[in-house]
Amino acid sequence: MISSLPTAPDMAKRKFWNMRRMEWIFGYTFVLPWIIGFLTFTAIPLIFSLFTSFTNYNITSQMNWVGLQNYFNMFTQDQFYWQSLGNTAYYVLFSVPLNTLGGITLAVMLNKRIPGMRVFRTIYYLPSVLSGVAVYLLWEELLNPSTGYINVILSWVGIHGPAWLYDPAWTKPALILMQLWGLGGGMLLYLNAMKSTPEQLYEAADLDGASAWQKFLHITLPMITPVIFFEMSTGLIGAFQVFQSAYVMTNNGGGGPLNSLLFYNLYMWNEAFVNYQVGYANAMAWILFIIVMIITLVNLGISRYWVHYEGGD
Repeated sequence: MISSLPTAPDMAKRKFWNMRRMEWIFGYTFVLPWIIGFLTFTAIPLIFSLFTSFTNYNITSQMNWVGLQNYFNMFTQDQFYWQSLGNTAYYVLFSVPLNTLGGITLAVMLNKRIPGMRVFRTIYYLPSVLSGVAVYLLWEELLNPSTGYINVILSWVGIHGPAWLYDPAWTKPALILMQLWGLGGGMLLYLNAMKSTPEQLYEAADLDGASAWQKFLHITLPMITPVIFFEMSTGLIGAFQVFQSAYVMTNNGGGGPLNSLLFYNLYMWNEAFVNYQVGYANAMAWILFIIVMIITLVNLGISRYWVHYEGGD
């Protein structure tokens, strides 16, 4: 019995699926390094972190399942947890709005067509590219209550400067002041958004006799709201994760006077790598993730009422 030969449509379908199979093979081959990296450095550590948050894992001994005990102790027995959360909330509440307002103000000031403006833009942007321990050590010297330049300048106008990093009432304002030094990054984004605003809008406003403030309020500000939303969202996430500055400026994580600089991430670091309570620290990390996620979703939800997109959505 002679088998029937494949028809032309069958051969075309088979060729099509062979080509699709080769595309899949080549595609997954190229993305395989990313998949391996994601599983190794993101997915598996996340799962391990979540699992150990329900144990008493402390690196040096075998982990034991304790259920919700870490979370219960965190909310009901650990006074330093609430202090660290309060310190972080204070920092977020003041640093994010001040950074946003400062960046917009700088962008408006530098959005002028006058000779030498590029030099000033470069000067204001440079601090944002400087980071690391050296910058924090520099600010420690600037904030020195007796010899620091900030208090020296204040004394020139008859103001007795505070003790800054040595006074619990001024430690967090000191770090917020230091954070304002790097406004250049946000300023550059706002400036780019202002440059992208259509000139026809300002020309129409001039014909209607609008003042400079009216043009800023009704044209400039609505047109840069997407950038404001982006900066506020990333700023909130970054502010909740403040760690390095407090770690360096409190003698390697000491927390400052009366633990006034014991931020959430700093306390979590101490629990994990000083007290070796890794399970408890991982529980703290997941609570912080939930807090930041809720605030981000709320911010995303209310953005529809104040963020203006040129395309309408």
